[in-house]
Amino acid sequence: AKGLTYHANAQLDWRNGGDSYDAQMVVSALFLGSRSMRSTGQLGPAGMAPQRFIDKSRNEYAAHFEADKGVITFSANTPSAPWVAGAQDRATVFLQLGGMIAADPAAFALGTEVAMYTVGPRNADTWVFQVVGDELLQLPYGELQTAKVIRQPRRPHDQRVEVWYAPSLGYLPVRNRITQANGDFVDQQLTALERP
Repeated sequence: AKGLTYHANAQLDWRNGGDSYDAQMVVSALFLGSRSMRSTGQLGPAGMAPQRFIDKSRNEYAAHFEADKGVITFSANTPSAPWVAGAQDRATVFLQLGGMIAADPAAFALGTEVAMYTVGPRNADTWVFQVVGDELLQLPYGELQTAKVIRQPRRPHDQRVEVWYAPSLGYLPVRNRITQANGDFVDQQLTALERP
């Protein structure tokens, strides 16, 4: 609700099966319930290739990436979208961008823009991220030097997205801040990192 502050816990689980992946983000808050996003797909030379994306809160909606048919379909009965090579979903887009930066940091100089076709539970849109500079963050996890990218809203109801990547952690996203058009925002900050 606008003007109220809530504290929530979020956990991102990432499983790499060699040529496949399973990524799940769960956010839970007292009295508000939980929301989860899950993406499964293939891993290849270009990174992640989602095959199924699920967004679940009160209801569950899914997007199916049908590369062989050149289409993305939605369980919400919204119109299908064209499949585009490199398409990501809302669970993988930040991880994929971090992987791209890690593969060639010099290609992501200040001011660089990266367009990523991003699929949600009901539609697909091109998100344009811009590299805006380095920033030293004090996080619950500790002090980290980061590279910051932003996605500016292009339409009245678009979200503003800010992501901070830590080079010392392989360009993992260590802070995400997503601001709605009405000013409400979610600010996720790294508190712990477990590796198998």
